[in-house]
Amino acid sequence: MAHISFSELKNWNFCPFYHKLTYIDKLKGFRGNEYTAFGTAIHDVCEKKLLQESFEEQEYFLQRFEECLAELDSDIEFREDPEKMAVQAMGILPEIMPAVDKYFSDGYEVTSTEEQLMVPIGDENYNFKGYIDLVVKTPDGKYHIIDWKSCSWGWDMRRRSDPMVTYQLTFYKIFFAQKHGIDLKDIETHFALLKRTAKKDRVEIFRVTSGNKKRENAMQLLRKALFNIKKKNYIKDKRSCGKCEFCKSPECP
Repeated sequence: MAHISFSELKNWNFCPFYHKLTYIDKLKGFRGNEYTAFGTAIHDVCEKKLLQESFEEQEYFLQRFEECLAELDSDIEFREDPEKMAVQAMGILPEIMPAVDKYFSDGYEVTSTEEQLMVPIGDENYNFKGYIDLVVKTPDGKYHIIDWKSCSWGWDMRRRSDPMVTYQLTFYKIFFAQKHGIDLKDIETHFALLKRTAKKDRVEIFRVTSGNKKRENAMQLLRKALFNIKKKNYIKDKRSCGKCEFCKSPECP
């Protein structure tokens, strides 16, 4: 069965024609950079720490960061010095577990890390695909979905409330509940910011709510995207041209 991920939905929402170029024509769009390499490496550290694996976290991060940088295309121009970013990571690593323990101060147990979702979307003949960074269960019986996000100093209120940012957790909540047969009221969602340039509180966890209306809006957007993808309606959204790597290229004149 065909599937769609949140990142694919985001690309369609950015511009349906951009979605065609990257997902249908298989052209390379965004190819990653030093920030995505940093994010992947520190995500891996978070996963191992939550699973209480025995490892040397600083050495492991440096090795993974180097591997992720090496996987980038050779023509990628860095905007920031990776060595400086590695030093910034050293300030984040010791704060990860204390931040989680403090946030869930009444106790928690790790239910899963990097849990895959491949869940049917109603009668759309599509699955929703995703990977949940972390799920913990607290003594009150609630499940908590957490998504790690690496960033510079943090997020402002506009970013924290942007639907195309927070819908990721909304979809995770909907399809995690469906996968496990859990009541939506027993699931809460959170972002955990890993802040490279912050002077203190380098790990910040905050809750994101997803009430009935928000879930309805998210699913309406998803169904709208699937309808147009199936109909091959690849309309250009010219509001996005200034941010698109294909702008005025042969692929998108």
